[in-house]
Amino acid sequence: MASMRATAEKDGGAEGGLARLARPLRESLSRRLLVLTVLFVMLAEVLIFVPSIANFRLTWLEQRLAAAQIASLALEARPDNMVSPALREELLKNAQVYAVALHRDEARRLVLSEEMPPTVDTSFDLRGAMAMTLIMDAFETLLAGDGRVVLVTGNPRFGAGESIEIVFDETPLRYAMLDYGRNIFLLSLVISIITAGLVFTALHFVLVRPMRRITGNMVAFRQDPEDARRVMAPSGRADEIGIAERELALMQKEIRATLSQKAHLAALGGAVSKINHDLRNILASAQLMSDRIGAIDDPMVQHLAPRLFASIDRAIDLCANTLKFGRAEEAPPRLARLALAGLIDEVAEAAWPESEDIRWHNRVAPDLEIDADPDHLFRILLNLTRNAAQALAESGKGGEIRIDAHRAGDHVHIDIVDTGPGLPEKARAHLFEPFSGGVRAGGSGLGLAIVAELVRAHGGHIELVDSGPAGTHFRFCMPDTGGALAACEEPGEPPSAGR
Repeated sequence: MASMRATAEKDGGAEGGLARLARPLRESLSRRLLVLTVLFVMLAEVLIFVPSIANFRLTWLEQRLAAAQIASLALEARPDNMVSPALREELLKNAQVYAVALHRDEARRLVLSEEMPPTVDTSFDLRGAMAMTLIMDAFETLLAGDGRVVLVTGNPRFGAGESIEIVFDETPLRYAMLDYGRNIFLLSLVISIITAGLVFTALHFVLVRPMRRITGNMVAFRQDPEDARRVMAPSGRADEIGIAERELALMQKEIRATLSQKAHLAALGGAVSKINHDLRNILASAQLMSDRIGAIDDPMVQHLAPRLFASIDRAIDLCANTLKFGRAEEAPPRLARLALAGLIDEVAEAAWPESEDIRWHNRVAPDLEIDADPDHLFRILLNLTRNAAQALAESGKGGEIRIDAHRAGDHVHIDIVDTGPGLPEKARAHLFEPFSGGVRAGGSGLGLAIVAELVRAHGGHIELVDSGPAGTHFRFCMPDTGGALAACEEPGEPPSAGR
C-alpha cells in the first residue's frame, strides 16, 4: 500500500508539475504565441534538414567516386593495367577507398584494390536513386555504427565508363554527416529564435496588445457599465481590430443608453405606480360623490353628470391598466378545453350594458372548442369588444359588433368586427405599443398591449385586418393544440351560420 501511495503521489506530482508548466501558456496569449512560433519555425527547419542531409551524403559520395575514378586512371598508363604495390597503396589512400572498379565496356574492367580488401557489410546504388531512397539511406548511415564497410555504385564522370564501384569505410561519412547535422541544427535554432522573436514582436504590437486593450476594456466595462470613462476609445485603425474597437464602443454606448433608460423607466414606473394607486383611491371616492350628485334633480346636473361619470370611469380604467401593465409579467396560461361561444356570451354581458343602439352578433358555432386559458381569453375578448363598444357609443350612431371563429388547420381564427368610425392613423402606427397606441381620446393604449402579450403567451398572433369608415376588423389566431403557431394561414371566408 505504501508503494502504491508513493507511486500515486509521484504520478500526481508529475501531473502537477506539467500543469504548473502549462499554466503560463494557458493564461497568456503572448507566451503561447512565442512558443508556437518557435515550434513552427523549428518544424520548418526540420523539413529543410531532412533533404539537406540526404543531399550532403550524395555530394560526399559523388566526390569520393570522382576521386576513385581519377585513381583508377593510373592503370591506363600501364600496358598490363598493373601498378606497383607502393603506388597502388598511395592511390587508394588518396582516394580513401579500399577498392575501386571502373567498367569501361563489357570486355574491359580496371580494378584497383588492396591485396586483402575487407568484407562488404552493405551496398548502395546511386544510379537513378529516388529522393525518398536517398533520404532513407542517409538516416541509415546516421544510425549505423562505426567501422561499417559499404559498396557504392555510381555513374563515372564525363562518360568515362558504364559504372564505377568503390568499397570504403563509412565511418568518415557518418561523422561528416553528424557534424553537418549539428551545424544545421545550431543554425536552425539561431534562425528560429531570431525569426520567432521578430514574428512575436510584430504580432505582439499588431494583435496581442490591441486584444489586451479590448479585453481589459470589456472587463472594466462589465464591472461598472454606467461609468462613461470605461467606454472603449477606438484607436482609428482601419483593419479588423479597428472594426472590433468601433463596434465594441458602439455596443457599450447602446448598453449604457439602454441601462440609463431602464433605470429612468424603473424610477418613473415606481413613481407612476404610487401615484396611480393613490389616484385610484381618490377617484373611487370621487365616483361615490358623483353618484350622489347624479341623484340631484337638476337639469344642468343631469346633463353634465354622464360626462363626469365617463371621465371618472376612464381615469379609473387608466389607473387600473397602468398598474396591471406594470407587473413583471403575466402568469403563464393554464390551458383548458372550453366552448368558445359561451365565453363570448359572458364577454358580451361584461363589455357594455344593454343598449338599443349597439347590437351584438355571436356567430361562433356552439360546438367549437379551443385550448386556452379561460381567464386570459376572457381578458383578450373583453378588451377588444369593450374598445369596439366604446367606439360605437362615442360615435353617437350606434352600430353592431360581430364575433366569428372558425378553424384553419391546426389553429383557430377569432374575428372581432365592428361598424364604428375606424381607428385614427396615429393609433394604427403604434397599435400594440403601451402608452402609444390609444384607440380613442384619453386612452392609454394599454388594453391592446395587454391583449398582444396574452395572445403571444398562448403562442398565437394578433393583427389589425382592416380599419376605416366602414368599421374595424381585428383577428387573432390561437393554436388549437396548445403548441406554438408556426404560421397563421388565411382560412377564407368565415362560416356564416351563427347564433
